[in-house]
Amino acid sequence: MPETDPANVVVYTREGCHLCDDAIETVERVADSVSRPVDIETVDVDADPDLRERYGERVPYVTVDGRPQFKYRVDVDELRAALTA
Repeated sequence: MPETDPANVVVYTREGCHLCDDAIETVERVADSVSRPVDIETVDVDADPDLRERYGERVPYVTVDGRPQFKYRVDVDELRAALTA
């Protein structure tokens, strides 16, 4: 039975970050391949001094349903497992 509650994925990013672009593309591709709906939000850490302080250069930083999941690179299989757990 497919999940009905959407998964909430947040990608903390910054402008000009190629790893961030890769992470977002991977998250979107995996989200399209699972039966559970996925809400994807991107947050620019440079738009908020607290976030910039918290994440610094540690972007992309990806959370799934509020839990830290990935830093720098998104593993396709691990993300699929997190979204379908």
